[in-house]
Amino acid sequence: MTAPVFDPARPHRCSPQVAVRPEPFGALVYHFGTRKLSFLKTPQLVDVVSGLEQHPDVNAALAAAGVEDGQRPAYLRALAGLAANGTIEERP
Repeated sequence: MTAPVFDPARPHRCSPQVAVRPEPFGALVYHFGTRKLSFLKTPQLVDVVSGLEQHPDVNAALAAAGVEDGQRPAYLRALAGLAANGTIEERP
């Protein structure tokens, strides 16, 4: 069985099993289910992840956080990684 492909045109949210602790560099993210610790390396990425649930899709969350077009591929890769490890998930 293959994992679902991350689609930035779909609505996402932070997993309910995740705690985000803001830090000067960005944030620490702890997943209580997998016991995995991750880092959000920029405050802007924290804004994107924190705002996912307030927007109709990932692209809208990126725009609302002010992510520039040239930065979008890097942010989408980071978000795809967060989706793959269960930090963020598609909203129903």
